[in-house]
Amino acid sequence: KNREKKDSPFMLMYQFKAPHRPWEPGPGYENYLEDVTIPYPTTFNDDYKGRDAAKDAWMRIDGHLNRKDLKIKPPKGLSEEQLNAWNSFGNNDGEFWTPDATMTDIQRKEWKYQHYIKDYLRVVKGVDDAVGDMLKYLDESGLAENTIVVYTSDQGFYLGEHGWFDKRFMYEESLRTPFVMRYPGQIKPGTQLQEMIVNIDFAPTILNIAGLQTPSDMQGKSFLPLVAKSTPAAKKSFAATWRTSMYYHYYEYPEPHHVAPHFGIRTTRYKLIRFYGPHNDWELFDLQKDPTEMNNLIQDPTYAKTIVSLKKELKDLMEHYQDFEALTTWKTTETTMQEMPK
Repeated sequence: KNREKKDSPFMLMYQFKAPHRPWEPGPGYENYLEDVTIPYPTTFNDDYKGRDAAKDAWMRIDGHLNRKDLKIKPPKGLSEEQLNAWNSFGNNDGEFWTPDATMTDIQRKEWKYQHYIKDYLRVVKGVDDAVGDMLKYLDESGLAENTIVVYTSDQGFYLGEHGWFDKRFMYEESLRTPFVMRYPGQIKPGTQLQEMIVNIDFAPTILNIAGLQTPSDMQGKSFLPLVAKSTPAAKKSFAATWRTSMYYHYYEYPEPHHVAPHFGIRTTRYKLIRFYGPHNDWELFDLQKDPTEMNNLIQDPTYAKTIVSLKKELKDLMEHYQDFEALTTWKTTETTMQEMPK
């Protein structure tokens, strides 16, 4: 709005911290959803059977949300050090607290969930309204038809799925990331991209839009040809060269949240994950039959050939992205030579 030349190109990065812990609703949003009971996810009471790394993580709603997260009022007269300790109590395994000693385990877990999820949705509502104000300004100023808008975020977040908050794991809720793009005259409204894009594709795509080449040290690829105006034949030809699997590697351990380091591959149907460090486990999920990833199939003999194929493809992706640390970890921690593809 304050540009010297009103017709000059511009780029605006509009970023929000609001959905980050401890989820502090802004003015006017404190009572949003107050009288609503938010439904519980189908995996809310997951017992983590066959998934030891999931069982050991410190991000359970009942066990690892602290007092500040759930807006418990601290006692008076605490020093700054005492206040920090009081607020953060609950972060670690074994730091048990309850808002009411008469509550059952189920009542306490559901109480914490309702308080957590409502605060989360309140801060996101604030983001939605702010983004709406920006889009309204683009409309009213006449800029909308000549402005590209990209909406994306950090990793997906657990909103009670598997009994969790936070993210980090390669499971679907935190692997998937919101991504919406508006490009007037090039992307038809309502278009849904079925191909698999990842965050390293964002920069090459924006460079492509700007008419610039992707630098050789960038590993991603522009997905603009998949969505921009072109002939069906051209799109089909480009889509045939697009990736059919993606690679993931998480390595922050033990802080925060005690999530075991892991790497893995996701295809359109399967997901293979390898945990290392405190664990030496593989997990396989058939996303077509088990979209909530509750059944680890790694020991199922009917998937033996699939596992061999996925391990080979996983190794190829590691080499493609030059994740030599992961390759070395894989080689040095396996108990049988058969688990590392030749």
